[in-house]
Amino acid sequence: MSVTLRRLLGGLIPAVSLCLPLLGSPAAAEPYPQGPVRLNVGFPPGTGPDIVARTLAQHLGARLGESIVVENKVGAGGQIAAQSVARATPDGQTLLLGEVGSISIAPATYNNLNYEPARDFAPISEVVRADFVLVVPTAAPHADLAAFVSAGKAARDRVNFATFGAGTPGHFGAELFAREAGLQIEPVHYRSTGDAISALASNSVQAAFVTTALAAPQVQGGKLRALATTGARRSPALPDVPTFAERGMPAIDFGAWFALFAPAGTPDAVLDRLQADSAAALREPAAARTLGDAGFVVVGGDRAAMRQLMEQESKRWTDVVRATGFKAN
Repeated sequence: MSVTLRRLLGGLIPAVSLCLPLLGSPAAAEPYPQGPVRLNVGFPPGTGPDIVARTLAQHLGARLGESIVVENKVGAGGQIAAQSVARATPDGQTLLLGEVGSISIAPATYNNLNYEPARDFAPISEVVRADFVLVVPTAAPHADLAAFVSAGKAARDRVNFATFGAGTPGHFGAELFAREAGLQIEPVHYRSTGDAISALASNSVQAAFVTTALAAPQVQGGKLRALATTGARRSPALPDVPTFAERGMPAIDFGAWFALFAPAGTPDAVLDRLQADSAAALREPAAARTLGDAGFVVVGGDRAAMRQLMEQESKRWTDVVRATGFKAN
């Protein structure tokens, strides 16, 4: 080999060696986020879930350095919002504020559900939770839970329970309560929370399970009477209302939770950042105060805890749905 050729190869080999790692490695990850982020929520503006979504959007957006646009995709108990996110590009630019109904109850309830939570979503963090409370019209003669149960057992007809839709926590919570209390109930499904509350206030239905976030102002305003809450402890929003456990019914312990999800396949680095930043955002005093005043308990859990919650709640509500024999098409 000539001296000239050896010199040429000697110069090329180091240069090629430097390039090989670049050729063999994936492209550097793009910074996140790439423009505004969309946060889908399946309930109307002004409702509890909407308050959670907008509070989270405000404080998380400040940490991400981008605006988060809340999109209210209302209908089917949160399923429309869930479906849209399940089909979205998995880049973290489209998120879901999911809840127990559309994530844990709907799969056991609907035969034609167009998404599978365990397959189609990447759990990020449980955001907040709220207990439920059994409420009756203020005109009802029942002063407490025992009186309500006794009257229900003695009644000829089924007890009418208002719900915010078939397959929602209020629906199957009422079924769970009926089974434990030995009552016969007739669920009356309304299209919106406002319609159900109006029916209760006008004494058109006899009872309902609603979140403490929704019930507290109605009870404090004298429009509804609260009989018992489903939490392990009394709700700060309704401190004078006993829990079901205090009244000898510990099995009535369900609640509503709201969590942040991304489409399955979203990069782990994006999910980790969203989890850390959302948890930090929820701990900010202004965010915690807004959510607390609305009746929610801030959680801000990690990804593993959220996946475990999904598994536990899926099994729990599947068992409840099967026991009722209810199926929706």
